[in-house]
Amino acid sequence: MTEASSLSPRRTGRLAEVSRADFIGIGGCGMSGLARMLHSLGIRTSGSDAVASPVTDGLMAMGLPVRIGQDGSGLPEDLDLLVTSAAIAPDHPDVLAAEQRGVEIRTYAEVLGMVQEGRTAVCIAGTHGKSTTAAMLCHILIRCGFDPGFIIGANCDQIGGGSRTGSDRIPDSGPLGGDPGILVSEACEFNRSFHRHNPTVGLINNIEEDHLDIYGSLDSIIEAFRDFAMKIPPAEDGGSLLIAHDEAHRQHITPPLDCHVATFGFHPEADYQVVWDPAVRRTGILRDGHWTIQWTNPMPGAHNALNAAAAVILAHQLGAEWDDAAEAMAAFEGLDRRTQRLGTRSVEDGVVVVYDDYGHHPTEIERTLKALQTHEQPGRLICVFQPHQHSRTRFLLEQFAESFDQADEVIVPPIYFVRDSEAEKQRVSAVDLVRRLQDRGTAARHVDSFEHIVEILERDLVADDLLVIMGAGPVWTVARDYLDRSEP
Repeated sequence: MTEASSLSPRRTGRLAEVSRADFIGIGGCGMSGLARMLHSLGIRTSGSDAVASPVTDGLMAMGLPVRIGQDGSGLPEDLDLLVTSAAIAPDHPDVLAAEQRGVEIRTYAEVLGMVQEGRTAVCIAGTHGKSTTAAMLCHILIRCGFDPGFIIGANCDQIGGGSRTGSDRIPDSGPLGGDPGILVSEACEFNRSFHRHNPTVGLINNIEEDHLDIYGSLDSIIEAFRDFAMKIPPAEDGGSLLIAHDEAHRQHITPPLDCHVATFGFHPEADYQVVWDPAVRRTGILRDGHWTIQWTNPMPGAHNALNAAAAVILAHQLGAEWDDAAEAMAAFEGLDRRTQRLGTRSVEDGVVVVYDDYGHHPTEIERTLKALQTHEQPGRLICVFQPHQHSRTRFLLEQFAESFDQADEVIVPPIYFVRDSEAEKQRVSAVDLVRRLQDRGTAARHVDSFEHIVEILERDLVADDLLVIMGAGPVWTVARDYLDRSEP
């Protein structure tokens, strides 16, 4: 990831009191982006991670010291803020060392909330599509002459990486002209993290069952999203919410809000009706029954048409002209691991097309595979899917089994173990998912290592096959290894 040249040293609110910060788990997407942002704001920033990675190498190249290993002995002496990721336990050695020294300890979400203070904070929320929509919006704003700050949990080369600070003020045009500078960020619902944010403008793309180990029920998830929306200031103070008409339980979210509210979606009663033609990937927006704008959407699928429409609408609300926003959206080239076409590999009589995708929820899987079937029209679709978290797999096991109907074969490596307890790990396995898939008539098998999976792919894939690698864990290496082993 790279930093944009237009950076501001301005710090506001509680962040003005911080001179030295250290990040535990600095190699994560969000944590590394936030660390770069604090560094750009003039805060001396360092961190640690369990293992070295291209991300930690990049941070060190920028002048951010990174310690590999976390035993509590390497914290800076003059530290006044320790930032922890969601995966860090309270008994982590660095946390205990900081507590003993009286250092202030904050979570990633809390510190992001500090950065948002004094800015026009645009918070992108929803069970799905946060990174994609946020990257689309930032791309549009940049192309339309704005200088937004942003922090996104995925890399997008077209906007300069995953984070930047941006300007202090919005240009003197449009409804927010002269207001504090725009800061776009994802608002994650895990552990109610988005309740720590300070949104000015909000988006709720969709709401579904997820993180049930935290929430227990869909009703609790909806309540958490409502509480997030209620943090948006009243309309007279510039607060606004854009919410999906059909998939965000808006009837339970919007009644108590004082901010401006608008809906979007395919339904004709939405304030902004989205029209999508899958044959040519043409997307348009109608306002009060009249065409506002149309463009060719670069990313396939109805779900990405909605993501793009939300980004265009938000950009217009922030001051971009409709035509300029649509032209910019049509030029968006995508972001890492979101329906990302990596390339092709030559095989006898043709090629295998390879995609990589971060999808790790049943709805994401179903919509992405359906979109790729329509877009690529392959002879076969082979999906390598690594489940993410044992608790999610157990709670949504039946939904996962139903989500692969578009696949001709599914290969399932072991579940990626993160955050769950050892007891939870014993309650479900990848084999359970394979059995559910087989019960539905889907060809599926469990393979215990990535290396063995690549060997199977090399042996079995034929011309016109579409290979899709899916999951939020390190399964992405399978796609790269498969392509790297191709004949020169």
